[in-house]
Amino acid sequence: MLDQLKHMAASVVDGIAWGQWFSSLFLFGLGLLLATFAARSVSRFMAKRASRHHTVMLKRLVFYVIVVIFAVAALREAGFSLDVVLGAAGILTVAIGFASQTSASNMISGLFLLVEKPFEIGDVIEADATIGEVVSIDMLSVKLRTPDNLYVRIPNETLIKTKVVNRFRFPIRRLDLTVGIAYAEDVERVEKLLLALAEKHPTCLKEPNPFVLVTGFGQSSVDVQFSFWVPREKLEASRSSMMIAVKKMLDREKVEIPFPHTSIYAGSHSEPFRVQLMAPQNLPDKEQPDVQKDS
Repeated sequence: MLDQLKHMAASVVDGIAWGQWFSSLFLFGLGLLLATFAARSVSRFMAKRASRHHTVMLKRLVFYVIVVIFAVAALREAGFSLDVVLGAAGILTVAIGFASQTSASNMISGLFLLVEKPFEIGDVIEADATIGEVVSIDMLSVKLRTPDNLYVRIPNETLIKTKVVNRFRFPIRRLDLTVGIAYAEDVERVEKLLLALAEKHPTCLKEPNPFVLVTGFGQSSVDVQFSFWVPREKLEASRSSMMIAVKKMLDREKVEIPFPHTSIYAGSHSEPFRVQLMAPQNLPDKEQPDVQKDS
């Protein structure tokens, strides 16, 4: 029995074409090496000539094309028929597609994202209640880095179904600040002061023109909208610096910024509260302060 098993193992080992298999593995390994080298070369060449999005797409395309070519050559070297391989791949693809419909949907959605191109790598987008910079667009998902440095993965299917706001599509953005001033103040004077402030601000653009609108009459203030344009990369810094400048300017020009007041009335004729000061020795024991009780 043992001799028969040894004879069968020897016949199997002798029947394998080791030379073809080693050649196939060598071809596949060479393909991976050439694909990596070519992809890196393309990435370096395109880095200063195209956007990050196009660079990454071309890099992956070059890599996968070279790998597929060498993989097919390796299979032929090993003795596999390409027709049989393609047929098996088709059957396997259909089986996997039925088994993982969600993944297939994400892959198809990824193709739509690449063709439609609503955003690119490096853009700041808002999708599915998440704001972040696009760091990767893959076959199944898009990866974001949020302002507080979180890594967020959003499936491609979700991005197709939900509203996506690209905050980096255009080079400039408009900032709208709401300023409340007292009813006694001159609104036209405040308008001139705000426009003069926008003209002096270093990041505020002169074109399109900044403008001021009266948006409503609040309970304690006249609400004014102060709008101006800034470069998109200086949005948050401009918002903060402009709000500080507006506060200092209104204080310097003696323009009142009202705030809600709370008044408490007692009695039918709104008389003030009666306050009576009592010496500690006149208080009952139960009303003595805790400090004096301890002493």
